[in-house]
Amino acid sequence: MRLRPRLRGRQELWLGLLGILLAFGVCEAVSRAGLVRRSYLPPASEVVARAVELAGDSVFLDGIGVTLRAWALGLLLACAIAVPLGLLLGSVPLVGEAARAIVELLRPLPSVALIPLVSLLLGSGTEAEVALITYASVWPILFNTVYGLGETDPLAKDTLRAFGFGRLTVLLRAELPATAPFIAAGIRISAAVALILAVATEILSGFGEGLGIFIAQAGLATDGTRDVLAGVVWAGALGLVINGALVWGEQRLFPWTPEHRETAGRGMSR
Repeated sequence: MRLRPRLRGRQELWLGLLGILLAFGVCEAVSRAGLVRRSYLPPASEVVARAVELAGDSVFLDGIGVTLRAWALGLLLACAIAVPLGLLLGSVPLVGEAARAIVELLRPLPSVALIPLVSLLLGSGTEAEVALITYASVWPILFNTVYGLGETDPLAKDTLRAFGFGRLTVLLRAELPATAPFIAAGIRISAAVALILAVATEILSGFGEGLGIFIAQAGLATDGTRDVLAGVVWAGALGLVINGALVWGEQRLFPWTPEHRETAGRGMSR
């Protein structure tokens, strides 16, 4: 029985690599065959070579650092806002019902649509970018926190209450530990949203520093398609690394959750 998760993990890895190779081969063949002009779709090998070349460009790496700094600040602020607010809304039904209308009004607003307003109020610097990232990243963490509180084992809460513990103790000893895996999943989702919005905000602003600025300026160049796609490759690689790191952290911190039990069993069987 322990071999099945292990084989499935290897199968998923190989299928993922196969998908990447197929996409690479198709883009390479289409461009080399002349089906699409190289100014629109350069060969994939040239794009990857350019992305590797950018790793030695200190100015480009500084821009990556600016984007990651805005991403980290926005995500940290979102956690600082969403986790306490989610615990409040989920643990106090009256407050949750009172705030539901406001939450449902704000949640559907796309963050990109707020860029003109935020830029008018805060300018087009890091402050505006962090504010937009924070706004977009709050919702997955907030709703996962509220949902996690609803999934807390009632028996654990009732046991603590039977021993005379108060509401705060029940929250800290029973509800918060049970909600932690849901919060971590929300942070993982928000991390991807934050990175997308960081790059998108920089692209739309068009000036300053950052990965999105590099992509926007390359798009204005005469033969900048290769640089645009190389920047997109970097954005995708950053997202992959961030997601992988967060998944690894979840597996180490919460090995008892159902989605991580098979991974833990796979590691024990080696």
